[in-house]
Amino acid sequence: LVVDVPEDEASRMTLFVVLRDGTALDDRLKAEIRRRIREDCSPRHVPDTVLAAPEIPRTLSGKILEVPIKRILMGAPVHEVASRDSLANPEALDWFAGLNAEPG
Repeated sequence: LVVDVPEDEASRMTLFVVLRDGTALDDRLKAEIRRRIREDCSPRHVPDTVLAAPEIPRTLSGKILEVPIKRILMGAPVHEVASRDSLANPEALDWFAGLNAEPG
């Protein structure tokens, strides 16, 4: 999941990845992800930040909640952006909401 969140006069593009069991998101893997995106897509698609998420929120039909996650990261309360009853994994929203609670 890639989310571009406005910050002041610019924006920050964050890539959220779900890792295979036993895989760590270390600097080497982040560099490899960025390299592959730069070479296989384009330099403008390279994210500013790469974070490992436990899971990506999805609707019951399997669609990723890109816009609701962006709104959560911009400070909107979870209950205003998504109906938990319409999600296959509603608990996944809580992790994203927790990102706003952390300093920095």
